[in-house]
Amino acid sequence: MFQSIRPVIIGVTLVRIALRRIALPGWMLVALFTLGWPLGAAARIEFGAPAQTADATVGCMFPLGGRAAIYGRDSIAGMKLALADLAAELPLGAAPRLRVLVEDDRSKASVATRIAENFITRDKARFLCGIVSSGVAQAISRFSRDHQVIMIGTDHASSRLTIEDFHRHYFRVSNDTYTSMAAGARYLADLQKKNGWKRLAFIGPDYDYGHISWRDLEDALSSLDVRYQVTGHLWPRLYEPDYTAYVAALLAAKPDVVVVALWGGDFIAFLKQALSSRLLEKTKLVNFDTGGNYDVLESLGEQVPPGLILSARHHNNWPDTARNRKFVNDFHQLEGRFPTYAAEGAYAGIMAIAHAMRIAGPHASNDQLIHALEGLQLPLPKDPEGFTSHIDAQTHQIVQVQAIGEVLPNSAFPPARIMLGNWVVYPAEDLQPSPDLIHARRARARTVPSSSPVPSNSTN
Repeated sequence: MFQSIRPVIIGVTLVRIALRRIALPGWMLVALFTLGWPLGAAARIEFGAPAQTADATVGCMFPLGGRAAIYGRDSIAGMKLALADLAAELPLGAAPRLRVLVEDDRSKASVATRIAENFITRDKARFLCGIVSSGVAQAISRFSRDHQVIMIGTDHASSRLTIEDFHRHYFRVSNDTYTSMAAGARYLADLQKKNGWKRLAFIGPDYDYGHISWRDLEDALSSLDVRYQVTGHLWPRLYEPDYTAYVAALLAAKPDVVVVALWGGDFIAFLKQALSSRLLEKTKLVNFDTGGNYDVLESLGEQVPPGLILSARHHNNWPDTARNRKFVNDFHQLEGRFPTYAAEGAYAGIMAIAHAMRIAGPHASNDQLIHALEGLQLPLPKDPEGFTSHIDAQTHQIVQVQAIGEVLPNSAFPPARIMLGNWVVYPAEDLQPSPDLIHARRARARTVPSSSPVPSNSTN
């Protein structure tokens, strides 16, 4: 019974959020009252403008089951909030009428490709968006290139997509591995000056995201002339159920610092096993890209692990700005819980599409939309005062500030009892790959038949 009434509750709540600011157009009111929530992982979700009146259809792919399901659910909520904010912030009738479709890609490239084909041929989608797994994103990026349809990446992070495999139809609106590892390298460089650490180990998932994370960290540390000894690389499979052997290997390697590139439920599972082994008492554990996500902090209960340094692509308690507070509060009112970073990435995706369409016009060509997206200024919840996110024209990667923090007691975002604090904030201009690095990677990719260190279908 409760499942059957939840769609109505969601719609009513979002309408209340929007009505606090401005009367919504009729098409959006109808859509919000009827949008619904999937009753099963295979359900198709549709909200926003009806097909017959939409200016554009956006076809999105997210995991809706398994360990990564929370990111799919949060992404859907983030997109709903973006539609409501567009209607509230823009003059009446000025917001592009977007029809949003979501299907479960099950973190499989083959499934996502079939969905993308249906979005384009059956639903006449103008944009593709979403995707959590970098392995899946590679396949859909190639699809978008071959079919000349614009793809807006909202969650996956492998920098390969904007450097080696760059093409003009792909854009990404959340931090990538290079941004996060460039910030992490600066943090490690400063830490080395304080405590003189020398030995470093790395653990990441055995597919593109993990391997590219390590390469980006190596490049960033090298650019800062940080000297260190690598005591081990560990590559568990994605969704590994048991990290006992990996924790034991890290203990045996005796690193001063362990850099972790596991994400979501995988990082939570690894961290809990690491805590029971006393690994964190013997080394400093850091996760610069995904470790500070709300689901991770919630999972730790009241534990404040020693030496745990984390960051993520969005934080509920940083920056402390009106825009970020509003986003977090609106999400909580809509969903009854606090968001993971996936929500802000998906919010940014819809905002990017809408603002590009406003600039280029609802009937603009792909070339005109691409031109509007290149260099697009996009005020987002993640932006600290005085900074506005923007899309780099050379890589199509969003340029953003990165904050890294320590785990501290904090009960302001229940049920989590800890949050990050003692922030170290790194300016966006310091976190972009240099033109020389971009040129070298792209040139190397052109001379190597397959530059991927692992098969692109490794998440299947």
